[in-house]
Amino acid sequence: MEFEDLIKNDKKLLQHPYDSSISPSDTFPIKRAEGEFLYLYDNKPLIDGMSSWWCVIHGYNNNFINDALKKQIERMSHIMFGGLTHEPAVNLAENLNEIIKGRFDKFFYCDSGSVAVEVAVKMAFQYQMGKGNKKRNKILSFKGAYHGDTFMAMSLCDPVNSMHKDFGGVLHNNIFAPRPKSDFFEKYNNDHLETAALLEENAENIAAVIIEPVVQGAGGMWFYHPEFLNKIKSLCDYYDILLIFDEIATGFGRTGKMFAFEYSNITPDIICLGKAITGGYMSFAAVGTTKNIMDRVCSPKGPGAFMHGPTFMANPLACECANASIRLLKQMELSKTLSGIQKIISNYFSEASEFPFVKDVRILGGIGVIETFEDVNIKTLTDKFIKRGVWVRPFKNLVYIMPPYIISEKSLKKLCKSVLDGLWEDFSKK
Repeated sequence: MEFEDLIKNDKKLLQHPYDSSISPSDTFPIKRAEGEFLYLYDNKPLIDGMSSWWCVIHGYNNNFINDALKKQIERMSHIMFGGLTHEPAVNLAENLNEIIKGRFDKFFYCDSGSVAVEVAVKMAFQYQMGKGNKKRNKILSFKGAYHGDTFMAMSLCDPVNSMHKDFGGVLHNNIFAPRPKSDFFEKYNNDHLETAALLEENAENIAAVIIEPVVQGAGGMWFYHPEFLNKIKSLCDYYDILLIFDEIATGFGRTGKMFAFEYSNITPDIICLGKAITGGYMSFAAVGTTKNIMDRVCSPKGPGAFMHGPTFMANPLACECANASIRLLKQMELSKTLSGIQKIISNYFSEASEFPFVKDVRILGGIGVIETFEDVNIKTLTDKFIKRGVWVRPFKNLVYIMPPYIISEKSLKKLCKSVLDGLWEDFSKK
C-alpha cells in the first residue's frame, strides 16, 4: 500500500488507543522492525525507547523466537483448551514454575494483561465463596494504580486521577488506600499504617488486595519502597485476605530482577503476568497461584470449578513464543544487562534534574522516567523525538523509556540524549 493511502485509510477506518475520532492524532507508519529499530516508510530508523509498551524485550524480528514460531505453525496454530492440552502449554507452566522458583504451581492462561487481572479477581472472589465468605465482594487497591482497561480492571485504577475516572458511576465499587509514599531508594516511613486502618475497618468485605509491586506503572511511574509489600502481606495474612501482585509491566526483568516482588521478602497469593511474556510477539498472559488456593477456588461451596475460559486460552503459538522468550532470558546475564542499562540511563537522565521544568527523575533497572511540572505537548514533543531518530511516547507530565534489553550501548546513549535534547527544545520555547 502506498504511504498516502495508508495514512488516509488509517484515519478513515481505524480507532487508535486513547485517541479521539473527532480530532485524531498523527500516526507514523512503520514498514518493518529489526533489533531495537523501527523503520518508517522512507526507511528512516527510529530507536524504540518503549519496547512497544514494555513487551518487546528481545528486540524485533528475533531469530530465535522466529524459528520457534515457524516450527510451531507447522505443528498446529490453535486448539481449544477445554478438555485438550498440548506440549507448549505444559512446557510453559514448567518454565514459569522454574523462573518463579517454585512459588506457584497452578497457572491459568488468558489473552491479555487486563484479562489476567479480571481472572485474578475472579479467583479471589471464588476463593472467598469457597470459604463461605460471600460478603467479601470488594478489592482493596491503591491510589496511583493502573491495572488495565476492562471493566473490573478499570474499577481497580485510581478513581480520581486515572484515565478511567469518568466511568466511576458504572464500575464496581472498590476500596482505595493511599499510594505508598516512601521512595524505593530511601528510608521506609511506615506507609502501610493507613492501609492497615482501612483493612481493619473493612476486612469482612475485602476478598483481596491488588498492587503493582515496587513500580506503579501507567498511573504515575512511581517507584516505592519494597518494605511496603512485606507489611501488606502480613496484614493480608492476618485478615485472611488474598494478595494479588500485578507484574504485567514489571515481570520478566524490567526492574532489574526477574520479577519485581523479588525485591521484597514475600510471595503473593496470586500473580498476574503479561506484556513481555512472549517477548512481544503475541498477546498472551498468565495468572499464577498455588494448588491450595485453587482447590479452595474450586470448592463445592462455590461454583465447584473455576468459571473462566477464553476461546484462545493457551494458544500454542503464543505458548511457544513464551517458551522461547524465557529460554533467552535464562541464557542472558539478566542482572548484569539491566544494571548496565540502568547505569547509562542514570548517567544521562541525571542531567534532567537540573532542568527548571523537571519535577523529578526516577530510574530503576530498564525504566527511566522524567516527570515535569506541567503536562507535555505530546504532538510537538513526539515530532522532536522522531526528528532525532527515536520513538518515545510520553503521557501527561511523564516522559519515560523502557528500551529492549538487547539495545546497543550506542543506541541507548543516543536515545537518552535525544530525550534530553527534545525536552529542552520543547520546554525552552514555552
